[in-house]
Amino acid sequence: MLGRLRSNKMAMFGLAISLILIVLAIAAPLIMPYKYDQMDMANRFASPSLKHLCGTDEMGRDIFSRLLYGGRASLLLGFTATIISTFLGMLIGSVVGYFGGTVDTIVMRLIDILQAIPGILLAIAISACLGSGLFNTVLALSIGGIPMTVRLLRGSIMGVRKMEYIEAAQKINCSVPRTITKHILPNSISPIIVSVTMGIGNTILMAASLSYIGLGIQPPTPEWGAMLTAANQYMVDHPHMVVFPGIAIALIVLSLNLLGDGLRDALDPKLKK
Repeated sequence: MLGRLRSNKMAMFGLAISLILIVLAIAAPLIMPYKYDQMDMANRFASPSLKHLCGTDEMGRDIFSRLLYGGRASLLLGFTATIISTFLGMLIGSVVGYFGGTVDTIVMRLIDILQAIPGILLAIAISACLGSGLFNTVLALSIGGIPMTVRLLRGSIMGVRKMEYIEAAQKINCSVPRTITKHILPNSISPIIVSVTMGIGNTILMAASLSYIGLGIQPPTPEWGAMLTAANQYMVDHPHMVVFPGIAIALIVLSLNLLGDGLRDALDPKLKK
């Protein structure tokens, strides 16, 4: 699998860009040239230059520094919300996929109702009810990602639960939790790995959308979507305020989607030699 992944140049490109952006975000306090909240009203709306690589905003704050530090919030939202939704989705999906029957029918009808609501609309509704902030935003983004994970894992488990090694585990009185964790999940997890990789990019994009309408991370903490919101009214006269946060969002989403495509191809059993 790793060999096929390494041979996929686009996937390796996506992995490299993702790692670079993650490292820059983690090391932001050490490498950013200015404090993210340092104001210089004499240099408001400065264009990109050697002094300010991405220019400054309406308060004279260095956009490059804010991009680096804001990446921490955006990536934290994306990774945390995706991990939580994946964990909960795997927990539910493994139960309904293994037992089936009435449990499967009831749970999947509830999942159908939840999935009928567009993800961004559900996130907006939850954020509007709970309010803005990191925890509430993570919660809003996590709930919307659960149905897809449940469906993926349920479908995979239904394909392997009748295999001979599962029947053998049941015959020797292997407990249900052990059967699921030791025998079923390892053989059903491939679609989830791909889903997580691509889901992180989509979650980051949704987090930016929430911040853009004022429901995500709030100022003065920088976040890529919030930076776009602040720059919205100045985009005609000072386009650099919009361009650089937009590029950052596009790069992380594109790179993670490229990596997800590569993982999907590498894990596809039809491509195994």
